Amino acid sequence: MKKFMSLVLVIMLSIISVSAAAAVATPRLDLEFLPEWEVNASSLGGTLLLSDSPEMVVNDGILYQDKVAGTVRLFFYHVNASKDVKKMAVLLENNGKQTAHVTVSQATLGGPGNSWIKVGKETQTSYFSGKQSYQLSIPPAGVVPLSATLIETAIVPNMLVNGIYDFEVDHPLTVTVMMLPVTEDSIQFSRTAAVLPPDEWHLRGTFAGANRQITPVRDYDPSVDGAAGISLADNQIDPYLKGIDATDGSEVLNYGNYGVVYRVSLPSKQGGKIAYYLAPMGGSYAGAIGINHPEVNWSPVATPRDRLYFGDFRKKDLAFLGTYESGDPLSFMFSPPGASNLPVKIVILPQ
Repeated sequence: MKKFMSLVLVIMLSIISVSAAAAVATPRLDLEFLPEWEVNASSLGGTLLLSDSPEMVVNDGILYQDKVAGTVRLFFYHVNASKDVKKMAVLLENNGKQTAHVTVSQATLGGPGNSWIKVGKETQTSYFSGKQSYQLSIPPAGVVPLSATLIETAIVPNMLVNGIYDFEVDHPLTVTVMMLPVTEDSIQFSRTAAVLPPDEWHLRGTFAGANRQITPVRDYDPSVDGAAGISLADNQIDPYLKGIDATDGSEVLNYGNYGVVYRVSLPSKQGGKIAYYLAPMGGSYAGAIGINHPEVNWSPVATPRDRLYFGDFRKKDLAFLGTYESGDPLSFMFSPPGASNLPVKIVILPQ
């Protein structure tokens, strides 16, 4: 009986020490003037193809196109703004002399849907929920769709489609993102399709540094350090990626760092508990956070969990990410979700 009670006590303590599900009182903090926790940012590599311009697609054509090899992430975000049912396609074309092998390590397709912020949140949650992998082989002069599901999906007017695909390519391939009539053959259509001009925001291009590591300069000490924040995707502390629109050669900026995946390490010294929150600093926001911790099995956490989105009370809203024993290994996986406003802060609060 004593062994049984001891086991129960251990389980209860573990639940108390690491919990993202427990109800907690939202702290009152001046988020705008919260001290910034000093971090170092470094690239973990990878090429990002971003296709989000034109965001509202009125005409049929090529939305983005470039030749890539190595580690690639494709992030696309487009709304059918025409009056007809459409479909999207992502084609991989091999113009080389050797068979190209593609290993897709993550395939996430969100939508189609009329609630754009809901589609963005669901896409992000699915991306951090687990791997959906497969392989493709493309012979010389061959063309293969990256996603068979995508080209079979009808997109009615005003619906958004959001996709995130991570893949490795051993030989250069041309990636082409298109919107086209639902009855058209995508490969035949691509032979004569024109590249659509970007919209005024020009949010498309090829960027180096698809993956980013954020590491604090020193360990957080809950017995000494007070409330602090880590700003992400603000273009001041955390700069936006600069790249090239391969369709016209122009220099572009990834406003919001959409498609970039962050690993935020949170080392701390032993000596108490630490609560973490996500704060939207730019307005309406709906996404998800991946949590890496030896006792966590509820990852990812929706941000926010109790409603579709938050951020109307900007610089005041908080999404609880859990309370953890200091000294435990902990990191968060973050990526700016489509349809949401940036920047955000990760808030660190001693308990």
